[in-house]
Amino acid sequence: MSLLKVTELKKQLKTLDNKELISIISEIYKISPDAKKYLSVKFTGEDGVNDLYEEAKAKIEDEFFPEKGFGKLRLREAKNAINKFKKLTGDDFKVVDLTLFYVENGVDFTNEYGDINESFYDSMERAYASVVRWCSEEEDYYRHFADRLQNVVINTDGLGWGFHDGLSDMYYSLPWVE
Repeated sequence: MSLLKVTELKKQLKTLDNKELISIISEIYKISPDAKKYLSVKFTGEDGVNDLYEEAKAKIEDEFFPEKGFGKLRLREAKNAINKFKKLTGDDFKVVDLTLFYVENGVDFTNEYGDINESFYDSMERAYASVVRWCSEEEDYYRHFADRLQNVVINTDGLGWGFHDGLSDMYYSLPWVE
């Protein structure tokens, strides 16, 4: 099966009347969970964004600290929650918040259970670097996240693989940090 290109899809959609468009969109809504979330955000606005934010935050936390048992530490699942939120909402500020939350959970997990492995720390550093980039470009972001950014560095003191040093270097590269 060959998939339609966006230009062809638009061409086909233009031939339909409102009733046919409503029918197609309703069917898509019923069969695709992502479409349901996307359309909910489109029509409910900030409430929909907040619901998806809380859902993503819960998925991230569950990978590190589930209500029962031990964290599975499936970093890909946690990062997918962030990426899906970003695709569905386009809310950059909350994406930065979720990314920092991911790092905070990683740091808390390490402090709770001990040293992990290099790939774990690399993932945390890449996520922290992403937050630092946003905060370097948007002073309002930095002002909002400043305490959390600093606490991540403080809470990594003594952790392995050069993790603390890497995060510390990134933190002190921010133009507003003294």
